[in-house]
Amino acid sequence: MDRKEIFAKVDHTLLAQTATWEEIRQICDDAVTFATASVCIPPAYVKRAAEYLAGKVKVCTVIGFPNGYHTTAAKEFEAMDAIANGADEIDMVINLGWVKERQFVNIEKEISLLKNVCGDKILKVIIETCLLTEEEKIKMCEIVTSAGADFIKTSTGFSTSGATFADIKLFADHVGKDVKIKAAGGIAGFDDAEEFIRLGADRLGTSRLVTMAKSE
Repeated sequence: MDRKEIFAKVDHTLLAQTATWEEIRQICDDAVTFATASVCIPPAYVKRAAEYLAGKVKVCTVIGFPNGYHTTAAKEFEAMDAIANGADEIDMVINLGWVKERQFVNIEKEISLLKNVCGDKILKVIIETCLLTEEEKIKMCEIVTSAGADFIKTSTGFSTSGATFADIKLFADHVGKDVKIKAAGGIAGFDDAEEFIRLGADRLGTSRLVTMAKSE
């Protein structure tokens, strides 16, 4: 697969707690250079990045990140604020405690609410696969589909592990036809990226691919 095709599916990501504007500006520059799908950055930098990029690359940010146990009202406000600041895409974390308690109605309502806030902007739902059973992952595929989200996403990158080939295959087997898949966390290189795409991923959350390309 051509590298341009791979970069077109990359959410070039910097979500480190210590991220500075200079670092964010650099990934914005790199995203333009390599024509990535978006930059995925902390909410505090969305407005500045959106103004800096001026539409050259989409701006993605995270909501309820990384643990997902914020109240629904807090997530709603975060999403509204991010969009007002210029975010084009929202990656939200579900309440994993609710999954364990089988509060599936509440999870679906929360996702639906945030999709309503997003409107025609993209909503990706992070389910943190490394903390779920296979049964729970399948159930989340069903809920993300019925709630009307645009993507299901594997991982925050802040838990015990990231995306796996098995999880992408499971997603592809169980999400609805209108739901796309994002693999995030632990993508080792271009061979990994190509395999994730082959298995069904439409987006890749990573900074490693750009870093590798720049070092060549």
